[in-house]
Formats: sequence, C-alpha cells, structure tokens
Amino acid sequence: MDQPRVRHYPARVRAIILVLVLLSGVACAPSPPPPAAPATLASVGRETCAACHAAEAAAWAGSHHDLAMQAPDAGSVRGQFTGMTFQGAGGPVTFSERGGQFVIRTAGVDERPADFPVAFTFGVAPLQQYLLPLPGGRLQAFGVAWDDRPAAAGGQRWYDLYPGQSLKPGDPLHWTGIDQTWNYQCAECHSTSLRKGYDAATRTYKTTSAEVDVSCEACHGPGSRHVDWAKAGGSPGEPSRGLKVVLPGAGKWSWDAQAGKPVAAGQTRPDVEVEACGQCHARRGVLTDGYVHGQPLLATHAPALLTEGLYYADGQIQDEVFEYGSFRQSRMFAAGVGCSDCHEPHSLKLRAEGNALCSQCHSPAKYDATAHTGHAAGSAGSECVSCHMPERTYMGIDRRRDHSLRIPRPDLAVKIGTPDTCTSCHADKPASWALAAVGRWHGPRDRPQHYGEVFHAARAGDASAAPFLEGLAKDATQAAIVRATALAELARFPGPRLEAAIAAGATDAEPLVRYGAALALEGLPANLRLRPGGALLADPVLGVRAEAARWLAGAPADLLTATQAAALSSAVDDFRGTLAVNADRPEAQLNLGNLEQALGRPADAEAAYRVATELDPSFGPGWANLADAVRARGDEAGSSALLRDALARLPGNAGLRHASGLAMARAGDLPGALAELQAAARLEPGSARYAYVYGVALNSAGDTTRALATLAAASRRHPADRDLLLALATINRDAGRIGDARKYAERLVALDPSDAGATALQSELER
Repeated sequence: MDQPRVRHYPARVRAIILVLVLLSGVACAPSPPPPAAPATLASVGRETCAACHAAEAAAWAGSHHDLAMQAPDAGSVRGQFTGMTFQGAGGPVTFSERGGQFVIRTAGVDERPADFPVAFTFGVAPLQQYLLPLPGGRLQAFGVAWDDRPAAAGGQRWYDLYPGQSLKPGDPLHWTGIDQTWNYQCAECHSTSLRKGYDAATRTYKTTSAEVDVSCEACHGPGSRHVDWAKAGGSPGEPSRGLKVVLPGAGKWSWDAQAGKPVAAGQTRPDVEVEACGQCHARRGVLTDGYVHGQPLLATHAPALLTEGLYYADGQIQDEVFEYGSFRQSRMFAAGVGCSDCHEPHSLKLRAEGNALCSQCHSPAKYDATAHTGHAAGSAGSECVSCHMPERTYMGIDRRRDHSLRIPRPDLAVKIGTPDTCTSCHADKPASWALAAVGRWHGPRDRPQHYGEVFHAARAGDASAAPFLEGLAKDATQAAIVRATALAELARFPGPRLEAAIAAGATDAEPLVRYGAALALEGLPANLRLRPGGALLADPVLGVRAEAARWLAGAPADLLTATQAAALSSAVDDFRGTLAVNADRPEAQLNLGNLEQALGRPADAEAAYRVATELDPSFGPGWANLADAVRARGDEAGSSALLRDALARLPGNAGLRHASGLAMARAGDLPGALAELQAAARLEPGSARYAYVYGVALNSAGDTTRALATLAAASRRHPADRDLLLALATINRDAGRIGDARKYAERLVALDPSDAGATALQSELER
C-alpha cells in the first residue's frame, strides 16, 4: 500500500491528538559530533567495539542498519544520477552528478526550480531516498525514490512515492513540507544516539548523533562503562558487563517430542529484546529526546495500540505499523521467542532459509507436510510464511510481513471482512471458499471467539461489545497489547463498566495495559476520571503518567488529596516535557494549548494554537481551536475572520466547516449555519458529533422531519452514541411521537442503567 495522501485527525473542535511518529520507511541522516555525554556513560563508537567484537562488526558491515544513512558517493548512491529527467506528479525532476556531487533539480519552497545537493542517502533496499538540505538545519526526504530491485522485477528506475498527487510547496507531504522533515520523522531510527536539537524560539534544528547510521550503541546503549569493565579485566561479578542493557540473544530452541511442543534451553527474556527493537520497529510517538536502554518502551515512546485505521479488527497490519505491535500479539512472543531467534541481530539475515527457519522449533514431519499445508511441497503455498505471515506493500514496492504469526482464520474474513491470507493468493475466490478448503484439510472444528470480533463490534458502535471488551481487558491470558486496546476501545461506551475497567487496568503489572487504562480516561466525563485513574498519575512509567495527566489536568482542587495534588502536578510537568520534545509539530502545540486551557491559562493556550497554525497552515484542528480561543476572550469577529481565512486554505476540512456553522449560528445566520453544518456532516460521515449538531440545528429551524431522518441515520451508524439517542428521544417526544421516543429512551437506558437522567426520561414517556 502506498503511503496515504491525507492525514486524518479526530473530528472535533477541541481535538486531542496523540503525536505518533510516522516512520516513512525513508531514511535519515547524521550530523556533527554530539554534545559530550557524562564521562560515566558515553558513546565510544563502532571502531572501539570492533576491537573486541570483530565477528559481530564484520556481520554488521553492509547490513541495512549499516547502510541506513550514508554520505553520498559512488559507492553509496544507488540511483542513476546521469542527467536523467523524471516527470513526477509535482513537475519535472532532473538528477545529475557534478564533480562527485549528486544534485537534484526540482521545485523548491518558492515553487521555482533550483539545484539541491544530496546531503545523505536514506535507506538502501528495496528503495533508496535522498535527503536534501533546507535552511534552519532541516534535512528533507525527497519524494521521488530509486527502485533498487532488479530490472527483471520492475526495478532500476525512479518512481514517485505519491503517484497521481500533484503536491505543491505548503503541502505537508511535499518534499519541503513538515511531514518530510528528517530531523523529526526519521532521524532517530536511522542514526545512533540522536539528539534532535530543536530550538522552539528560532524554529531551527541543530541535530546531532554519535554515528550516522544504526551502529552498535543504538541497540546496546552507550559503551564507555563496558569498555572500562573490559579494561579492568572483565570481572564476572558484574553481570551487566557495564552495559545499560544486556540483550539475551537467541534462545536454544528444539522440538520436544514427548511434550509435543518446542522448548527453549534456559530462560528467555524476549521482552527485553523486543522493547529494545521496538524503539524503531514500532509505530510510536516520541516522549523523550533519546531512548533509555533497558527501560520499557513506554518510558521513552508511546507505541500505537491495535487502533482502527492502523490495524484491522483482528490485529492484522493495515497501515505502516512495522513489527512491534503485531509480534506482541503473537503466541511466539508469549512462549518466549524474541527477535534474534529468527533474525541474526548483526547481519539482520534470517537464521535459516525457507521453512527451515520455522523448523528450528516446529516439527517438520508434522508441519512441513502436505497434510498440514494443503499445498504441494516446494510450492509457494507450502511455505510457512505464506499462510502465517502474509505481506502488505508500503511505499509502492516495500513488501513487509505481518509478525503476529497467526493461524489463518477465513471464518473471520466471512464474519467481519478482515483480510484472508488464502484469498490474497487465490484472488478470484471468496473467503467462503477458503473456509471450506481449510475445513476439508483439517476437519470441522470449533473456533473460539476472536478478539477481532469484539473489536469489530466496538468499532461499529455496538454497545453489546462493552462487556466483552471489559472481559478482554481483564483476561491475563491475552496479549498485553490486546488488553490495552480493549481498554481504549471501551472508552466508546462510558458508564460504570468503563470506570471499573480503568480502575482494574490502572494497577495491572503490564505497563502497556496501564497505558490503555490511561487512554480510556477520555471516555469518562471530566468529573468522573479521578477516582478510577488517579493512581496512574504516580505510575513508574513516563508514558502512562503523561497520558493520565492529559486527561486529569485541571481536576478541581477540592477533589484532590494532598498526595494526588502532588502527583498530578508532577505528572503534568512530565506531560509538558513530552510536548516540549515535540515542539516542532503542530499536534504537540495543539495538545499544549489544550493543556493550558485545562489549567485555566487561556492566553497561553491561544499562543500554542497560533504556533500550531504557523508550523503547518494546513493543520485544521489548530485553526479551529485558535478560533475557539479567540472567541472565548470575547472577540467573535476575530474568531470568524480566522475561520474564513482557514477555510480559504482548507475548504474541504470538516472540522472547520463545523466550527464555521456554529459561528454563523451564534451570529444569527441560520441558513448559513445549516449549510456549513450540513457540509461538515457530509464531509465526515463517520462523525457522530457533526451529524448530531446538524440534526439539532435542523430541528431548531423547524425542519423536524429532516432532523429526525438525519439523527436516525447517524444513530444507525453509531448505535451507542448517547447524544444521538437523547436527541431522538426528546425531539420525537416534543413532536408527539411517543412510541418512537420511548424506543430511543429504552436504548439510552440500556447503555447505562445508572444514568438517572435517562431513566427519568423513560419513566416520563411510560406514563
């Protein structure tokens, strides 16, 4: 799948956006030497490591980690820079080499063609991009890439990463745009010991790294104390050998015929290794300026859960999410398998080819047989990965495998429409055909309910999913990422069940589950968040504390104990620190503005929103929140002017249309308001809020018939939305349609029987 053209944000005026680093698969670059680290813990460089670890250094040389970023020269540049011209969607591009310097001629920030020298190569296979310098210390990933596959496979060509999209300067995805800035988007994972060095006052970067590429200390941590340990004779009394983290390496797995399963010799610690690899092999947000080796990933990064749009409901990869989230779902991870059991960590090569890799643990007599695979030996269908690790394609040509190592479930494809690995090859067949074929091979079997069925129902707004989500969240046999996702999904269904689930999740042993509990706080009214979520403010893991502070900031002082008040103050500081690390992003400025609003600092909030719009003028939520902040201080005319200006830039932005409609309604322009509110609901049909406001506005304008039709259609899409149900109940009541009103009131009470207002309405309608 190609990278998406449009960035999607929650459909609300006061958007709260988790800052996710969208690693693009493009590359990153180095910089001047880093600032000196404390003498007790400093980087020493690959040459020092290689003096003792020659075999590992030799294996690493030439690996994708070694070649993640390089200075441009005849050996590192794969693309053809021989005066070639490529006609991209954004205009002509010419590639040339002049006296050993590689140059790309293309339209710059001012839309005029100019020559830009290549500062670094970015990645190596199956594609290579090039980093071009812009003022302010920025390096930008160019959007026309070199396809380095063999010519016979369609490669050895230039191609556009955004085909058919005429990107212009000012668009975040244009090569000069904010979403192509290496310093933020990709530097951390293509360099070693990176410091972004963003200066918010000047909006410039002084990015530094210990080494240009992904070298020894990117995984093992700064090596100075390890070197001291070795020079002192390598005392066995220090099991850490002076390292911040000791990676366990590959386990010694074998098939135990008596037990009928693979077993490992000795204890395995896959979590240590997977968390270390996850710093880059995860879809995640950055919380601190630098990874802390040996700590949970959540101490420095906020990994994405199995979120809609990123993963299919059953957990299969959908968007560009890398490997961490899928592997943490797997039975392999639960059994103690780590990354290096399959991948040699220095060369990055597989430890064995084909089915022999899986046969390290799984009996080939049982699994590498036609009776199991249903395909002829030696065929593509007989390969373990064909069924258990299906591929998706990103960046046009980059095929990546799903690492959840799941059992194929064509029954789920039939039930909930998730991808089916069988029909990914047999594209002319339906999932029902695959289900029947698997039944013929393995016989009828009872298939347990999969969490994908629950997540699918929750995403559809089916309130009956709530108890199953609560059950998943508390089920210790489920993967932590599944349990955390269940908590986050449960936020769709506020009520006592959600409160209880958050309270239970807040004390779970798994940091990821506690993080899910913090995310779920969004689903509760502000006055009900403290009781179940207060404990999260003192969590030992930064990511959990910061997320809890996001939702608990501004809690009334009279509700806080002295201990809670101190914990909240500290957690708010932590959250503010994570936003400062990402101060070069409009999403972080938006979140900072929301934090300042919650703390009663409207002027500071307005300033943050204004910075968000300056960093990225195409960022709709920043304009909407800025207009709202200006209106809140009494400047209705200024607010409306901001919205008009924003809509001139972004006429198709649903959030801005909605905000404009509300502004027109306040000004007494009801026809104009209805037109704007209708446009918002049409542009974003997935938003229950936009449909609700439009429906209520129609009713206020006297068009009750259209109001009820609009609200009823939205309620079918969002059956658990309380506002829609309440509006349908009260508008039907006022229109004399008591039977219909009673039906909606009953559904409202069923969502939360403890809701006194809903039960009172139901009682009124039953008289």
